[in-house]
Amino acid sequence: MTQQTIHADGAPAAIGPYCHAKRFGDLLFTSGQLGLDPATGELADGVQAQTRQSLANLGAVLTAAGMGFGDVLKTTVFLANMDDFAAVNEVYGQVFQTDPPARSCVAVKTLPKGALVEIELVAAV
Repeated sequence: MTQQTIHADGAPAAIGPYCHAKRFGDLLFTSGQLGLDPATGELADGVQAQTRQSLANLGAVLTAAGMGFGDVLKTTVFLANMDDFAAVNEVYGQVFQTDPPARSCVAVKTLPKGALVEIELVAAV
């Protein structure tokens, strides 16, 4: 089985030595996406806006891989502050309204660029 590197024009450019995603067989593994506007490289304002943008960026990566949110098996949400859990859930639930994927959510000390949230996912064709 070979791996394929996925680059999504609609997602922000990587801010380090990594790609948007790797596809291996029927599985897609994404890098974490911050709430960065792909046009400006700036973080959205506030945790809900950053969550919305992070999910939009992941949507662009999924699209580039020929997939969608219905193909997502697992997400991992990284929060700079666990007090934002409910606010993130509100936005997250708008994307995964029915049959949501498995998920882990952890608080971390800091995120790149001072972000409040970062989300990564695993999807299957």
